[in-house]
Amino acid sequence: MSDNIFIRIFRFYYDGFRGMTVGKKLWVIILIKLFVFFVIMKWFFFPDFLQTRFDKDEERSEYVLEQLTQ
Repeated sequence: MSDNIFIRIFRFYYDGFRGMTVGKKLWVIILIKLFVFFVIMKWFFFPDFLQTRFDKDEERSEYVLEQLTQ
């Protein structure tokens, strides 16, 4: 009982994940899907608009300020 609460929580989850069989494969699938969703999709659908349209930081900041105030 003298263990810290965080150590006990860590041990609880560690023992639970260690005993999994099917769950490990499901977690791998979930992590792959999250990687695709947040990393790959960002590269394809959300290009760096300001970096491609403006050369200097001052131009970028002026554009952002103009868009926010209109």
